[in-house]
Amino acid sequence: MILALIALCCASASVGSGASSVPPHEDVARMARFVVNKCDWASMATISSHEPVKGQPFSNSFSISDGPAGNGTGTPYLYLTHLEISVQDLQVDDGEVSVAKDSLFSRHPEMMDWPTDHSWFFAKMNISQVWVLDYFGGVKTVTPEQYYKATPYRKYHGNDTHNVDEPHGSTDKILSRISAEHH
Repeated sequence: MILALIALCCASASVGSGASSVPPHEDVARMARFVVNKCDWASMATISSHEPVKGQPFSNSFSISDGPAGNGTGTPYLYLTHLEISVQDLQVDDGEVSVAKDSLFSRHPEMMDWPTDHSWFFAKMNISQVWVLDYFGGVKTVTPEQYYKATPYRKYHGNDTHNVDEPHGSTDKILSRISAEHH
């Protein structure tokens, strides 16, 4: 088993007319869920076990999806190959293949045409910690329970002072430390 750091970045989340608004920065768990659902890619960093960079930090970007835009589950799924050196320690749960496939292919339809000789497989991130850096004041932490309980999208009504129809003013970043292993 290896600990991996997954960084999900959504720079200036774009919110057009009719789209759900960016949650207020004080609503940390909702912000985390919002960013995960808005992001199409994640960066996974590990300490490499492969030469010539063995023992050094190593990072790759991966396509992710927690479900359809605006209706995600909060669980990021990945479509991976054992040929990718960063992937060799991720967990595969065959019981969730259908959910992972629907989540990923709905957001990344080009994956359906990736070469079959690469032995692609589905994996999910098992979230153990969530760090949110979305505003001044440093990193805020969210428990997995708070994260999954949060509703990332909410329409604001009337005189709600948090009605945000403009893109968020800062770069939203979510850091999620996960445990990862594979078969």
